Amino acid sequence: MSESASLSDFFGDVISCYSRAEAIADGVLVSISPVILKDAGIVLPVAVTDTVWNGYIDPYYLPDLPGQSVEGRLWDLLWMFRCAVKAGNGGGDRIRCQVLFQIPGKNEPKLVDLIAVCGPGDKGEPVITIMLPGED
Repeated sequence: MSESASLSDFFGDVISCYSRAEAIADGVLVSISPVILKDAGIVLPVAVTDTVWNGYIDPYYLPDLPGQSVEGRLWDLLWMFRCAVKAGNGGGDRIRCQVLFQIPGKNEPKLVDLIAVCGPGDKGEPVITIMLPGED
């Protein structure tokens, strides 16, 4: 491919594009409130996958767990993400972090591995997506 050729010359026209905004509107991603992010010291927009949200942040069994709340579990995730960033747990556009989540019927919390990816948003701006391994 010559330097003057465009990507569309090489790959052809875009067949389909699924934007981050569409993923949030569809519930595939859950956008985290800028207010909570600011309180956590995070300056970029963050979304989590629906699997992370429904499996660990706001699972169906949350009312069965005394002392647990969506806000508290979200704060735990954001805090551990910040700690992982500061520790440099990853390289390039990916950071690995682990969060303990209380699960019903277990005496000990479950250690959950997560990956945070920083990439371009719909307008090329940096955004963060937190997901389970294998969800990218």
